[in-house]
Amino acid sequence: MNAINETNFNFKGQTAFYRGKVRDVYTIADEYLVMVASDRISAFDVVLPRAIPYKGQVLNQIAAKFLEATADILPNWVVSVPDPSVTIGKKCEPFKVEMVIRGYLAGHAWRTYREGGRELCGVSLPEGLRENDKLPEPIITPTTKAAVGHDEDISREEIIAQGIVSEEDYVQLEAYTQALYKRGTEIAAERGLILVDTKYEFGKKDGDICLMDEIHTPDSSRYFYAEGYEERQAQEKPQKQLSKEFVRQWLIENGFQGKDGQHVPEMTDEIVNSISERYIELYEHIAGEKFIYPEAGEVLMRVENNVQQALQRIV
Repeated sequence: MNAINETNFNFKGQTAFYRGKVRDVYTIADEYLVMVASDRISAFDVVLPRAIPYKGQVLNQIAAKFLEATADILPNWVVSVPDPSVTIGKKCEPFKVEMVIRGYLAGHAWRTYREGGRELCGVSLPEGLRENDKLPEPIITPTTKAAVGHDEDISREEIIAQGIVSEEDYVQLEAYTQALYKRGTEIAAERGLILVDTKYEFGKKDGDICLMDEIHTPDSSRYFYAEGYEERQAQEKPQKQLSKEFVRQWLIENGFQGKDGQHVPEMTDEIVNSISERYIELYEHIAGEKFIYPEAGEVLMRVENNVQQALQRIV
């Protein structure tokens, strides 16, 4: 199990370090970020006790592909991808909202609707919808970016009124979000998939808006299989999903939803391997190509060497 559980590098010019739930982020010369996609996995806001081999590589490489495929829409933060599990990018000043866009009534939007809500983040929803129905048009339902705890829904009007984002910038964020989602749905359709909903994070660099972080990965997005979608809707059956929902389901079935007093079920080698295999399956469906396993060897040494070589060229 040569997985990346955590890193503790010390790169030349390093000025800060931050460990998130699943990523280790190194700031270099206050100008660049080295983002290591670890193999840690979280669910219900809890980091699970065992890392999942290749998970970080899957997410990093899907994000890199989609960032490259959308670079004509707006600039993004990426400078280089020196290792399967690492992206180096420009340090941007992030907007304090996440732009969530939904083309279908699923997940949080469906739960709100099922409980009688007909408005989400200031956006009205029509009567008569069922779970997983396609919406008349994609809707943007932003959330605040919470430093601690859960992100909260917020409306366009509240964002502008509270000065979280200027109206001029917010209008541009909406336009970029719609264009990115349109591109993402087109690419997904080529793979026999439906991009149900997703989120984007934006920042500013030298006064220009740029796209940050990962996009269109199974951790930040929900996909359905296109084949059989209409039939399943007509029969009111659950849709076949391509996301990390299967991890949440395994936890729920074993009595864990992140609530007080609950304990994460034992993650056996069999469970860890099965989750790893599912992530590789996700990669091959979403990226449309075979997953390439990295060469055998000490993974942390490989990552450190690749990053150091890349930084010599950049800094």
